[in-house]
Amino acid sequence: MIKIGMMIGDRYEILEKIGTGGMSDVYKAKCHKLNRYVAVKVLKQEFSENTNFVSKFRVEAQAAASLTHPNIVNVYDVGEENGIYYIVMELVEGITLKKYIEKKARLSVKEAVSIAIQACMGIEAAHKNHIIHRDIKPQNIIISKEGKVKVTDFGIAKAATSNTITSNVMGSVHYTSPEQARGGYSDEKSDIYSMGITLFEMLTGRVPFNGDTTVAIAIKQIQEEMPSPREFVPEIPVSVERIVLKCTQKSPDRRYQSMPELIEDLKKALMAPDEDFVQMMEPDDEAATRMIKEDEISEIKKQTRRREYTEEDMRLKKNPPRKRRPVAYEEIEEEEEEEEEVSKMEKLTTVFAVIGAVLIGCIVLFLVGRSVGIFGTESTPVHMIEVEGMDAQTAEKQLKDMGLEVVLEYETSDSVEEGKVISADVPKGTEIKEGDTVTLTISGEAPEGSTQSSDQSGLPVPDVKNKTEAEARATLTRSGFEVTVQQGESDTVPEGSVISQSPEGGSRAASGSTIVLVISSGPSSELVSVPDVRGQDIDTAVAILVERGLVQGTITYVNNEDPNLTDKVCEQSYSVGTMVAAGTKIDLSVSQGPKVTYALTGEIESPALENPDYKAGTPCQVVVTTASGKEIFSTMTETFPVKVNIGGIEDATGVITFGYSVTGETTTQVDPATGETISIPGESKLTSSQRVIEFTIEEEVQP
Repeated sequence: MIKIGMMIGDRYEILEKIGTGGMSDVYKAKCHKLNRYVAVKVLKQEFSENTNFVSKFRVEAQAAASLTHPNIVNVYDVGEENGIYYIVMELVEGITLKKYIEKKARLSVKEAVSIAIQACMGIEAAHKNHIIHRDIKPQNIIISKEGKVKVTDFGIAKAATSNTITSNVMGSVHYTSPEQARGGYSDEKSDIYSMGITLFEMLTGRVPFNGDTTVAIAIKQIQEEMPSPREFVPEIPVSVERIVLKCTQKSPDRRYQSMPELIEDLKKALMAPDEDFVQMMEPDDEAATRMIKEDEISEIKKQTRRREYTEEDMRLKKNPPRKRRPVAYEEIEEEEEEEEEVSKMEKLTTVFAVIGAVLIGCIVLFLVGRSVGIFGTESTPVHMIEVEGMDAQTAEKQLKDMGLEVVLEYETSDSVEEGKVISADVPKGTEIKEGDTVTLTISGEAPEGSTQSSDQSGLPVPDVKNKTEAEARATLTRSGFEVTVQQGESDTVPEGSVISQSPEGGSRAASGSTIVLVISSGPSSELVSVPDVRGQDIDTAVAILVERGLVQGTITYVNNEDPNLTDKVCEQSYSVGTMVAAGTKIDLSVSQGPKVTYALTGEIESPALENPDYKAGTPCQVVVTTASGKEIFSTMTETFPVKVNIGGIEDATGVITFGYSVTGETTTQVDPATGETISIPGESKLTSSQRVIEFTIEEEVQP
């Protein structure tokens, strides 16, 4: 059992638990042999005694250990100790792509494509080694603090030469290719499909297929047409849209045939996003979308059920012997229930098809009726004119001449002349229809006999500021308004949310009138390139960072061997050229010059220099410590001087401490009884003395 603080492999000290998966737990550890931090993946105890799981765990290690690439999490070591099976991997400080998407709602096209390129380069390296990941998803892609993208968790990867695939490699069903969902053969193009789904999620903030159960989602992966990401985010360029659609073709033969092909198109999309250069394969009968068969639905359900209960079975049984048993009545009943479910699905499909046909017929009848005048003709659209500051009567006449209804409201104003228009509830340039109502706010008191119409005319406009575009559209549409959007930059409102609206929330507007929403496109410079400030003095470096929209972080003073960098920036926390968000803090290291070491060479003289009471030949303890308290020399001697030759001292000064005994002078006295003179030895006592010394710079020490 793994415990915090324990040592495994005689070198890895377990520090903390940082993650968990279906089969294993992940810990942060310190490798004492190489003095670095690593991640240690440990097989869970309940699986470690099962040979099937242990075998799979070893295959994972062997597959991952053969891969070395900047965009793959490296594997350093693999081992077993006292029944604990572990893999030692590179520790990547950062965030998973899944959490990054959740944090930002959705990514910009440039950022999503850049991340996809790096991830594809890592997967390409695996494919070159005949290893298929088979579980590509945002949870298995990590973005480091330096902006580096790394693919991790080759937990269900197999050699590409394998000809079989079982239900326990279904992967995450939202990202699973149709051939994997069917339980069939999968190859490199299965990873390309999953990468396309991942790119779709980065661009839109959602997955293309969802459902209440894994079976329902798997069926959609096989049967339903892939939605275009532009249905959810219209501003996605055509090239990126077509890349996603080509990656996610149902037939593997119609997808990109290799990662290099996909990477090439992704790079083109960065350079020329609006060009239509993606070559789509012509559909054929074999590759066309088809209805899923009953036996395939049954197989998917069985695979999913086996997947969901695999771990529980392993907890209850450790390598149980295979036994033949008769088919139970319950199993027969279960198969009948599955067939009944399929029958229900077919009935529902028929009902929906009939309803759809009726709706289409109604729409056709309505359009034909309008064209012949049965339902009236559509109002001619007009564009709102500028009326602010205009005389009220003139503004009212011009608007009525445009075929619009006009409602007048009055309020006192210190800045607008009485009788002039303060504002209109429809902004200038907004497209509205003839017959729509425009409310004008006029400076001054309402004329006698007139009534303020703001309480009686028009509908209340909901306040949708700071809501997402989808939420705002839904709210305003339900309230009876049309919606148009404009893009605007904001450092405070998240990308995709409403910065402002016109008319404002809380006001009133005519039913069917248009509400203009300004949607945030994020900060003015969403991503900036980190400049090279090495070799600059600290003030210049900070000025360069601020000019790029970045922020000075922590400043640390360090030694650097290059004398030309003294008092200048020698290190920065982000690599040059890394794309980071505006406002990111950049930590700087300033050189104090090359590291200086000192030496103590020559002779240490007798402590009699400080204490004349010391007698030559008296045993003396000599100890030398540096100014920081580090002891660098200690000896017991009776003779001086003491020769010393000590190098590599980090402090410039130190102290020599002498410890010895001092005997007082002998005294005499006369014995009164005998008259004899008696000598009395002096008293001996321990004492010490100190001597402050300066060490010599080691470079100046002569050999």
